[in-house]
Amino acid sequence: MRAEAYDTDALRAQFPILRRTVGEAGAPLVYLDNTATSQTPGCVVQAIVDGYTRTKANVHRGVHTLSQEATDAMEATRRRVQRFIGAESHEEIIFTRGTTEAINLVAASYCSLLQPGDEILVTVMEHHSNIVPWQLAAERYGLKVKAVPLNDDLSTLDLDAYASLLGPRTRVVAFTAVSNVLGTVNPVRRMVDMAHAAGAVVLVDAAQAVAHERVDVRAWDADFLAFSSHKMYGPTGVGVLYGRRGLLDRMPPYQGGGEMIAHVDIESSTWADLPFKFEAGTPDFVGIAAFHKAIDWMESTGIEAIAAHEESLLLRAESELATLPGVRIFGRAPGKCAIISFLMGTEASAYDIGMLLDQMGIAVRTGHHCAQPLMRALGVSGVARASFAAYNTPAEVDAFIAALRRIHKIFRLG
Repeated sequence: MRAEAYDTDALRAQFPILRRTVGEAGAPLVYLDNTATSQTPGCVVQAIVDGYTRTKANVHRGVHTLSQEATDAMEATRRRVQRFIGAESHEEIIFTRGTTEAINLVAASYCSLLQPGDEILVTVMEHHSNIVPWQLAAERYGLKVKAVPLNDDLSTLDLDAYASLLGPRTRVVAFTAVSNVLGTVNPVRRMVDMAHAAGAVVLVDAAQAVAHERVDVRAWDADFLAFSSHKMYGPTGVGVLYGRRGLLDRMPPYQGGGEMIAHVDIESSTWADLPFKFEAGTPDFVGIAAFHKAIDWMESTGIEAIAAHEESLLLRAESELATLPGVRIFGRAPGKCAIISFLMGTEASAYDIGMLLDQMGIAVRTGHHCAQPLMRALGVSGVARASFAAYNTPAEVDAFIAALRRIHKIFRLG
């Protein structure tokens, strides 16, 4: 879809939830919490309905028609994801419950191959899901976790510090492609190259990137990549771990049970080939099949067109928000993603802002956004965050700003 042909009304018609009203006054829903989870188009919802009403049977285990159809649909999605992120093989695509589980898998499994005293390098802008799993692995295996700080602009990573922290014991580097608070788009390939030069493997958290930019694991040269369906117009409870085959082959299973075994004796077992070695138990095969439709929807709409539309909304919102005295915007990196984190004065807490906006029909996220180390670096306990998606409109941005002007007056900030 060409940017000039972008038809927001036609897109919105595909999202039934956007016709909702909220609050006692029955205000039209303005959904600006897309960084947490995006809404789902009707084609994906219908795929879920079809999965439960036409082809629900356990995958990979049955010879009957329903099982074969469900298996084919799930494996078609695996190949669709492979093409979407540019992986070399569909066997490098592991289905998980989300980004969090994907990172936990790598932290628990790959880190078991490391030696006490080895180091894991993260950054201060990470979501807790890309910090805590490494801490658990460090405690279990005697490793050390270090973090890359921000520059003085409090928007970008200090790459000089990053270079100095990459040492002879650095074995894993894990960082986000896009900050879920600041919107900062990190220089992924540059950071990957620096890590590889130091002998480390790299996990890229792409949860905030995949819905807003083209992601190519081979162009990035990432060793691992993690993301979630629900942030890219797909079902909840479905995630992806990409792993370089040579690494996945070396790693022990993350969980034990059905599907991930080749042979079981009471004394010992052997493991299935990739990707099934890491997919114990019955997966959400209905959600996985529907995820295929979400990827198709994104690409038919045009990822570049979506990104351009979101950028126009971001610029509109930031320019208006900047005119309100006492408003602080966090995250000023050039080329940032369509996320605005902000506070109004000192009296209006993020929670108060979120509650008042909700009464006016506007959904934003408030709090620390599962990024407490970043909040401490910013010198705040929490912020309000508005984030944009394919279906948001300039009129919704204007409604958001008008609501903030009312809140501004309530708190007598100017």
